[in-house]
Amino acid sequence: MNGIDLLKQSLVNAPIIWKGDYPYFIHPITDGVPRLHPEVLEAIIDLSVDLINWQDIDVILGIEAMGLPLLAPLSMRTGIPMVIARKRQYGLEGEIEISQETGYSKGSLFLNDIKPGENIAIIDDVLSTGGTMKCVIEGIKKTGATIQNTIIVVEKGEGMEKLKSDYPDIKFDSLVKLEMIGDKVVILS
Repeated sequence: MNGIDLLKQSLVNAPIIWKGDYPYFIHPITDGVPRLHPEVLEAIIDLSVDLINWQDIDVILGIEAMGLPLLAPLSMRTGIPMVIARKRQYGLEGEIEISQETGYSKGSLFLNDIKPGENIAIIDDVLSTGGTMKCVIEGIKKTGATIQNTIIVVEKGEGMEKLKSDYPDIKFDSLVKLEMIGDKVVILS
């Protein structure tokens, strides 16, 4: 089975729970449970490596927490340093605080060690409304760095289209687009 089919199958077979009236799929890439099989992670990294001209990238950024299992192997594969948008403040020189709001949480993220003029690629696990990604993009702009590419493993909802419209200079890719129909994960692309 090729990489994209392996990823799609893992999503379609993901357990579903209900949060009130909302069906929620649970996947190791988006939630950290159940266990992540290395062939699924390898497929995601293989697919991601092919999407970007890595010679143009200075730093890869991931977003705590579920961006971490994606960020480390991608950094190792490409040889490009990584930074993490953290939920904890460190007070380092140049630290940028950004307000983050999703459909289910609110808080701050902190960006460190991003320098003016650097070219950034972002990798993240899931994008629904695009709220977190918009905040991260705005935070990176404050550093003087430029976002070249953004890779989202799982796209659901309309957030990606809104971000593409709001930020036409950034290349956005998703590996899989899906929606929940009842208690089923339906792959759209």
